[in-house]
Amino acid sequence: MKRQTALAAVLLLFLAGCTARDRRDPSPAPTSAGASHAPSGSASAPPTGESGAPGPAPTSALPLGRSSASLTVDGRKRTYLLYKPGSAKASAPLVVVLHGAVGTGRQAEQAYGWDAEADKGGFIVAYPDGVNRTWNVSPDCCGVAARDDVDDVGFITRLVAAVPGVDPNRVYATGISNGAMLAYRLACETTVFAGIGPVAGTMLNGCDDPAPISIIHVHGDKDPTIPYGGGPGKRSNSGSGRLPVKIDGPSVPSLIETWRETDDCPAPISTKSGVVTTSLATCPQGRAVELITVAGAGHQWPGSKATPVAQRLLKLDPPSTALNATSTIWAFLNAHPKR
Repeated sequence: MKRQTALAAVLLLFLAGCTARDRRDPSPAPTSAGASHAPSGSASAPPTGESGAPGPAPTSALPLGRSSASLTVDGRKRTYLLYKPGSAKASAPLVVVLHGAVGTGRQAEQAYGWDAEADKGGFIVAYPDGVNRTWNVSPDCCGVAARDDVDDVGFITRLVAAVPGVDPNRVYATGISNGAMLAYRLACETTVFAGIGPVAGTMLNGCDDPAPISIIHVHGDKDPTIPYGGGPGKRSNSGSGRLPVKIDGPSVPSLIETWRETDDCPAPISTKSGVVTTSLATCPQGRAVELITVAGAGHQWPGSKATPVAQRLLKLDPPSTALNATSTIWAFLNAHPKR
């Protein structure tokens, strides 16, 4: 019972957006004092040292399969997992997958199918860990990361710089919920990414002068945690208390419209297939902004693995089977490098 209560408390930490800072490019790859890549040995072996045990400094070659690494940012040790498939060529794309506020990098790796997609697509995947399972996306959200003003933007940009063998024009970020919000913050405050793929997220920050970027956003229209129509979600505590969670964003269509304006896009073209509606704007310089709305879907990653026990205990929405969000997001991101 104590474990269930603790998990439920963690769940209340979900989500958030982004506050405006100077845009950041990746810093030079850290030395062995700042980052370590510990090879796992094989593609089928589990990640070694998820705590980020020190290992060799980054080199021009990332080991095949799973590995773990760490960075020190603002005096705080930050950890992440990496997956490099045998299909990856020199100068491969990189996808950074950001877990939700109840998750971890390992959980995201296991739940959303990105390793299998990387095998087919020949790209590298990074799975960073938030502080206490949360990401800092605004002063009000979420949880410990927001309360302690953790430098998650600095962490992710340094992570990108530390991964060897990456095509700088094909770096992408995706994530769910709190992780989706961090993806938007990264789009606002850096010029690192060619595109982002938020799932079940929103943007809570002021984002006055973002650089143009390709975006694919996937959202269920029955999401109770980050409502499709905007406004407070059911887990919002107005950003008060020891673990702040303030969720009061714009409607998803209006958020996407602001990014179409940023990218100087024409009006989108909408198509419908069953319960899935796709609104795609093809924009200048090879960019695009796409919104995929899944009718009847809640706060989840469409096409991910169902977890009946967790869904029952924590009252989580089951994943929609109407769409494979992972393959859909990758197809979009792969088609939109920096020009």
